[in-house]
Amino acid sequence: MSSLPNCPSCNSGYTYEDGNLLVCPECAYEWTLNLEVNTADNNIIKDANGNILSDGDEVIVIKDLKVKGSSSSIKIGTKVKGIKLIHGSSDGHDIDCKIAGFGAMKLKSEFVKKA
Repeated sequence: MSSLPNCPSCNSGYTYEDGNLLVCPECAYEWTLNLEVNTADNNIIKDANGNILSDGDEVIVIKDLKVKGSSSSIKIGTKVKGIKLIHGSSDGHDIDCKIAGFGAMKLKSEFVKKA
């Protein structure tokens, strides 16, 4: 018996093949094995030190960042709570957050470290 991967939606171990698709009988999620391998690599967002980030994490800014349209900048050491990751962003900004004194903002993960 071949070992099939768990469902990426609900992590069920009861997946089965249906043609070129993999199907989860518990949540009815369908996917292809090639798609799973490609998206697994693309969905990982890491900080400047290589730590994997996830939604809700706290991060610390490691470099002074100039803010477009503002005379002030985000200072090194600023702690950002409750981040939300943006997968597949075309401009490289992969963290959505709120920073005290600045409001809603997008950051690049290469300028933060996990707190």
